Amino acid sequence: AKTEAMDPEYAALMGASATTGKSAMPGPLDVAATAWNHLRDPFYDRGPNDKGLGIQLAYSIGRVALGYGLAVLVAIPIGFLIGMSPLMGRALDPFIQLLKPVSPLAWMPLALYTIKDSSLSAIFVIFICSLWPMLINTAFGVAGTRKEWLNVARTLEVGPIRRAFTVILPAAAPTILTGMRISIGIAWLVIV
Repeated sequence: AKTEAMDPEYAALMGASATTGKSAMPGPLDVAATAWNHLRDPFYDRGPNDKGLGIQLAYSIGRVALGYGLAVLVAIPIGFLIGMSPLMGRALDPFIQLLKPVSPLAWMPLALYTIKDSSLSAIFVIFICSLWPMLINTAFGVAGTRKEWLNVARTLEVGPIRRAFTVILPAAAPTILTGMRISIGIAWLVIV
């Protein structure tokens, strides 16, 4: 008669190896030793699928920086355009309202299918998910610029480009920076 300790099915159910009787889950000392090995040499490179934590972290920071930077380059000018032109705001609002609530988890398979490169897909998903808070906050801040300030600028015959940089940008800067701060949080969330 077999005892329960010798039964492989019982051992597997209890998390132990049938041959050694040792648990399949590593203990705290095993975890600490493995973590120390990874932290001791964070920049090792043993092929395409075996890189150190430092290299992996650098890749992640690079993807976040690139996706977020692209979002800044697109969101702030378009947000200015939407905020300064009610017609553009009404024209682009349906697209924004349609694309804004899409989850990063829904964007990733679509990006992988169309782009077919995991690194570029990650950058695209970071970009598209970081875009909306910046765009909306920029448009809100620009549209919320006090009319008195704009009227004074018109009275002084300040051109539209100079007005955008000397009147509207300083007035909208707190709102734009809030959108950028929210977007960087989303970018870090998406990279995970």
